[in-house]
Amino acid sequence: MLPGAIEPAGVVLLNAQADGGRARTLRRPIEAWLAHNAPGVSLLVPPNTEAAQATLMVLAPCTRVALVGGDGTLHAMLPALMRNGHRVGLVPAGSGNDVARAIGVAGLRWPEALAYALHAPTAPIDLGQIEVGADLRYFVSSCSVGFDAAVTARSLSAPAWLAGRNRYLWATLRELVHAAPRELRIWADGRPVHDGPALLAAMLNTPTYGCGIPAVPTARLNDHWLDLLLAGDVGRIRALTLLPRLLRGRHMRAEGVSLHSFRKLLIEADQPLPLAADGEALPSAARLTVQLLPKALHLAGAHMLDTHSLRPGPTRL
Repeated sequence: MLPGAIEPAGVVLLNAQADGGRARTLRRPIEAWLAHNAPGVSLLVPPNTEAAQATLMVLAPCTRVALVGGDGTLHAMLPALMRNGHRVGLVPAGSGNDVARAIGVAGLRWPEALAYALHAPTAPIDLGQIEVGADLRYFVSSCSVGFDAAVTARSLSAPAWLAGRNRYLWATLRELVHAAPRELRIWADGRPVHDGPALLAAMLNTPTYGCGIPAVPTARLNDHWLDLLLAGDVGRIRALTLLPRLLRGRHMRAEGVSLHSFRKLLIEADQPLPLAADGEALPSAARLTVQLLPKALHLAGAHMLDTHSLRPGPTRL
């Protein structure tokens, strides 16, 4: 948006299916709140993802869009948000909310988060791009292959009464029964960083994933780096000991665990691997490229992020 330009009137988009359908209970309260506090703002409740994307595509460029949902909601809307340059605010109402956690709004009550989403200054953040053949996907928080991705897929079948991190833990414990390292070859910015068995490879843009698990505390949405968290040949017993360390953020000293900052990553395997992004399962793939997209989305609250880079090398592209 040009300096001095007026941002188009905002809209609120509610994903009624977020958090296992629990988000639908916010529809009437949000309608009442908007009528009293922001009568010029419309509430949109599309019936499905396709309808939501189509709605975003016909909005005026650079519209302020307050998304009510979680990481999966933001993930699904990314292509339309990016194409029209919309300014995004988050009202955390999903099962993960790691993007909201990264900008400090995950703990707000929904009326406070909604006011912030509609009125707080926006600033650009980086995104990740996943390329599998001719198919392009995008993520804000995380992308994972192997064990973590399999956990994501399994969490979709968790009991409805489980929410948040409990769904992830339930799925993790069940997936450990089938856990087996996979042969991976990984290059980061053209450098070989791994060739052999690996339990998981998670690429992060936020400090946490899996509903608050502190995987990479130094990660920032706006520092122009992505991070690869890699766990090598870890068997079931060591994986069981690694899990509680990961939950406490003490996993980096564990044997076989390493961290690599990158801007472009290539992963190859001998057979298709489970793949997930922002807590959503994606089709399996045996070869994929993950690349940084700097300043690809404007997000409310990102102006408060620490811009001091903790990474090696230059931070501006």
